Amino acid sequence: MKEKVVLAYSGGLDTTAIIPWLKEHFNYDVVCCCIDCGQGKELEGLEERAKLSGASKLYIEDLVDDFCDNYIMPCVKANAVYENEYLLGTSMARPAIAKRLVDIARKEGAVAICHGATGKGNDQIRFELSIKALAPDIKIIAPWRMTDVWTMQSREDEIEYCKQHGIDLPFDHSHSYSRDSNIWHVSHEGLELEDPSLEPNFSNMLVMGVTPEQAPDEDEYVTMTFEKGVPTSVNGVKMKVSDIIRKLNELGGKHGIGIVDIVENLSLIHI
Repeated sequence: MKEKVVLAYSGGLDTTAIIPWLKEHFNYDVVCCCIDCGQGKELEGLEERAKLSGASKLYIEDLVDDFCDNYIMPCVKANAVYENEYLLGTSMARPAIAKRLVDIARKEGAVAICHGATGKGNDQIRFELSIKALAPDIKIIAPWRMTDVWTMQSREDEIEYCKQHGIDLPFDHSHSYSRDSNIWHVSHEGLELEDPSLEPNFSNMLVMGVTPEQAPDEDEYVTMTFEKGVPTSVNGVKMKVSDIIRKLNELGGKHGIGIVDIVENLSLIHI
């Protein structure tokens, strides 16, 4: 029986290319695990995509309420904002995701956990420290640091690799931003964002809202109530935290609120 690896799977290009790569180089049985932190429509068709790419199984784990109540709210209360702009949408989610990856690895008897974080960013640290704290015995595979066997250096390389392995999925280069999405934000990297001399192509990029220029030219008033720093209602309607965030995303997106353009290690746009 083959050894198992649990892959943190988003359904995007990077983690889709990793599935055949793990099978080719390690002969693993690949168990994909997608953690639902509120990314919505991105979850549609994931099981078909994962299995078409060679995975033996896909877990989709709903962590939305846990993420909102136990990660987002404590950070909001602490006014945790990076460089006065970035609201830590990716950072907050990683420990929650890592914890569930370990749970699935234990359930499946997996010997390794694989993630698709690049070898020069913070995500690899967030994932790996969390996994090691919870399961020091489980091997971590980070393809982007394994330059002797991971030879793909661009999204074009990954698209070609997938095609060579019979995976012809609709990854359009003109829309192939590297995104991280959850109920709190969507971050974008890649394409014109890699060149600070170019303006962001918002019409090609935005998925949660519109630009201020496209927003309605009229006011909309919003009222909220809080208890001990936690929101409890919007416009007089009581809701749980996750539903409040969804409602605010709808209202803010409609009015072009929440677009932040920052430069970190790479050119990024966080929404």
